[in-house]
Amino acid sequence: MTYLWIKSFHLLFVIAWMATVFYLPRILVNIAEASDEVAVKARLVLMGRRLYRFGHNMFGLAFLFGLTLWQGWRLFPGSLPNFGEAHWLHAKLALVVVLFGYFIWSGRLLKRSEQGGALPSSKTLRIMNELPVFVLLGIIFLVIAKPF
Repeated sequence: MTYLWIKSFHLLFVIAWMATVFYLPRILVNIAEASDEVAVKARLVLMGRRLYRFGHNMFGLAFLFGLTLWQGWRLFPGSLPNFGEAHWLHAKLALVVVLFGYFIWSGRLLKRSEQGGALPSSKTLRIMNELPVFVLLGIIFLVIAKPF
């Protein structure tokens, strides 16, 4: 039962973090398109800053629960599985690192915009906004299929 609770909390915080991964670049698109509207841009930057902070908190909690799932068999012998040589898990973690790097990149673009720096074009940001979907699909496939 402990395993299911930990897994449920991990999934909850992953979903919350993924919402920020998907929405923060959308805020950047809106900032890029509102370049001459100072009040709108300031509001969007504030929303982005709050969302980015929220995303970091959700990632941290998802990471802690995920770490407990991964190494929890040492903490709770007999109640959590030992993943041992789960190579699918290593591939999943690599994709999570890619998503986290994307999230950090989005946050740096937000900070650059806040300091008056230029953003990529809204078209480029829209394209970049779609890329995490494919990475997430890879993660989901690895977790469900455990192909290796």
